[in-house]
Amino acid sequence: MSRRRVAAANWKMNKSFAEAELFVERLLEDIDPDKTEGVHIVLTPPYIHLQNLVEMLTLNEGIAVAAQNCHHEAQGAYTGEVSASMLKSIDVDAVLVGHSERRQYFGENDMIVSKKIHRALENDLMPVYCCGETLEQRESGAHLGTVTHQIEAALTGLSAQQMQQLVIAYEPVWAIGTGKTATVEQAGEMHQHIRSVLERLFGKESAESTSILYGGSVKASNAAELFAHPHIDGGLVGGASLDPEEFLAIVYALGHKRF
Repeated sequence: MSRRRVAAANWKMNKSFAEAELFVERLLEDIDPDKTEGVHIVLTPPYIHLQNLVEMLTLNEGIAVAAQNCHHEAQGAYTGEVSASMLKSIDVDAVLVGHSERRQYFGENDMIVSKKIHRALENDLMPVYCCGETLEQRESGAHLGTVTHQIEAALTGLSAQQMQQLVIAYEPVWAIGTGKTATVEQAGEMHQHIRSVLERLFGKESAESTSILYGGSVKASNAAELFAHPHIDGGLVGGASLDPEEFLAIVYALGHKRF
């Protein structure tokens, strides 16, 4: 079954208002539609840029806008937080959920992440669910079990139909922002393992149709090799997504992929 190829740019806490506008202008100027056919491009800027980017990209159906986070409650006295319904009200398309930096710096656990996934789906937002192991867990041989637990806990209560709206991003924590990248064999093994867990939980059809992205120091120089693996359906790109030229090179590498 055909899966979506997704190239998602996670800007994290970077770019001023003017810098974000300039990035989108350059992206739209330079992009070659022939090299991006079938690729779903997702820009994930800080909150302050969301509405402006949605408006700038209104006529570009191939480029979606995602938020980096949402709160797990529908509304309430949560100073500084933004709900899934607020994101939907400005036509945001998707939201990152469970990123390792949210887990590490803000204490988000699997229960909170699961609630966020449900909130996103309730509001017709595509959750991009992030999972992955630390270096200690990988070196101890606990990496497969760690990710299995994360998936089981976060996706609890979802139906096979809801899974059609969800994308998974495997991000080995030890490869985020470190310059280290999992080998194609390491990444491919985990992607294949995740798909086997999904098959057990939701059935073969659902597992085969779920896009699983790799996120861990993806850059133009390694994108083609990573994307050549049959179980890697795209990338969640951090630092390399801050430069439109570098990000486009990654998008084009994904455009060459065929299932």
